[in-house]
Amino acid sequence: MTTFGSRLRALGTATAAGLALLGGLPAPAHAATAGAETAVSSAYAKGCRAPAPQAPGTSALHTLTSKGLERTYQLHLPENYNPRRAWPVVLAFHGRGNTGVGTEEFSKLSTLPAIVAYPNGAIGTGDGDRQAWQGAPYEAPGVDDVAFTADLLDTLENGLCVDRRRVYATGKSNGAGFTGLLACRMADRIAAIAPVAGAFYPGTGQDCRPSRPVPVIDFHGTGDATIPYAGDADRGLPAIPDWVAAWAGRDRCAKRLPDQVIEPDITISRWTRCAGGADVQHVAVKDGGHTWPGADIYSGGGYTTQTIEAHDLIWRFLRQHRLPR
Repeated sequence: MTTFGSRLRALGTATAAGLALLGGLPAPAHAATAGAETAVSSAYAKGCRAPAPQAPGTSALHTLTSKGLERTYQLHLPENYNPRRAWPVVLAFHGRGNTGVGTEEFSKLSTLPAIVAYPNGAIGTGDGDRQAWQGAPYEAPGVDDVAFTADLLDTLENGLCVDRRRVYATGKSNGAGFTGLLACRMADRIAAIAPVAGAFYPGTGQDCRPSRPVPVIDFHGTGDATIPYAGDADRGLPAIPDWVAAWAGRDRCAKRLPDQVIEPDITISRWTRCAGGADVQHVAVKDGGHTWPGADIYSGGGYTTQTIEAHDLIWRFLRQHRLPR
């Protein structure tokens, strides 16, 4: 498959200018390892210099106990992980009925120069035994996934060399909606979020008062038949442009830039001059389905664009943002 970097070199100046809005011209994430980690200091995690729980470059299933429940997560360490450098962390939340392993397979997030954790949700309500996340109407009763996320971060920080200022959350569908809840409730630990095809039910953002402005980059297909781009009032789902604009309001962004069409099927919207150095962006995929942009295996129903790679653009955006000291 053609890499995003090689496609970019073939694009015209309009595409280059549009991608510059996302923080520069993305190189393939697997090549962007230089400077990904930072020198260890007393501000970093307890796990610095501790033996890694698995070999660098591998993925493995781990368990922890949260609120009395045994929970699991798939953990991937970058190929050049070493415990003498502090690494960013990407938390990737699967969609309803999927798994951490399934999300790792289609998202390509494990190519990033970061520790990537793919948590598994608890079995929710509704049809079938499908794993789900807090904030959706089909969430698992009595399960506190925000607490699970905090416990997961504690576990990672105790066992790995983590840069606490560079912890990010992404996800797809129900998992993407949950990143919105994390931004509302855990802005002190999550530096930025990157939802893809997000299911933003009322439970993921009602009475949202984050403790700080949270940078957001959102991806959604205008042809998504599962989570409609125009919203679904019967399910309490907002129109996606309204959801993004609401975050621009929370982040007190002073200006919306003109939309940039960087490909026939890709339009980027951006709000700037936000409080606390935040940034809000939206990537709309024309006629895009309930899919992960750039995935080369099944990631959901409908059209999957190959003109962008979500994991590359996500990383280019996320790596610009850190929690305040």
